[in-house]
Amino acid sequence: MTVEEIVAELATLGSESIKKIFLRHGAKEPFYGVKVEDLKKIQKRIKKDHELALKLYDTGISDAMYLAGLIAEPPRMKKADLQRWAKTASWPMISEYTVAWVAAESPHGADLAREWINSKKEGVAISGWATWSSLVSITPDQDLDLDELVELLERVEADIHSAPDRVRYSMNCFLIAVGSYVTPLAARAKAAARKIGKVEVDMGETACKVHPALEYIEMVEKRGKQGVKRKTAFC
Repeated sequence: MTVEEIVAELATLGSESIKKIFLRHGAKEPFYGVKVEDLKKIQKRIKKDHELALKLYDTGISDAMYLAGLIAEPPRMKKADLQRWAKTASWPMISEYTVAWVAAESPHGADLAREWINSKKEGVAISGWATWSSLVSITPDQDLDLDELVELLERVEADIHSAPDRVRYSMNCFLIAVGSYVTPLAARAKAAARKIGKVEVDMGETACKVHPALEYIEMVEKRGKQGVKRKTAFC
């Protein structure tokens, strides 16, 4: 399929009701309001097409950008392409999911995560923390730099309450990810969660809530899932 054919199909799949929901979550035009389940149906037809993914992302159409992440081949991603994706992500659904998932499974995930969390651009910083969350969820503990992760936990402790809203949210998710997926640091993550306490984030006119990190980590432990890694960063 060509970019033009896919964009034409996306236009027919979009709905005003989904657009309204996405707008409340921070979506920016242009986009059609296509359900993720419908995007995944297109993904099943295409499977993987890396060059097509790059072209779809560059349309700037949010639905096409999300689909691009689903059909991209992360091992083939160039650092420059990921940099462009992070800088042009138009709202958190793309920054936190599409960019972070692809970056985490690329050869450049950790390097870019280190760089992005220092960005003054909120969307890029979001991608950085979300990439770290994905990395710890799919990487064996023995292959993680635990000292570096402790430093990141200390940074979250120090900065989370003064960070921009969505960066706060992503930091909280990172804290949960470390506590849930990195067995040697579970106790350290819980200590950080206790110190931080309640994290306030303005979620706008949505039903979304900020998960209390300590409560979430302890729930994972009670279910016997602590330290169980994901097979892929993608949901």
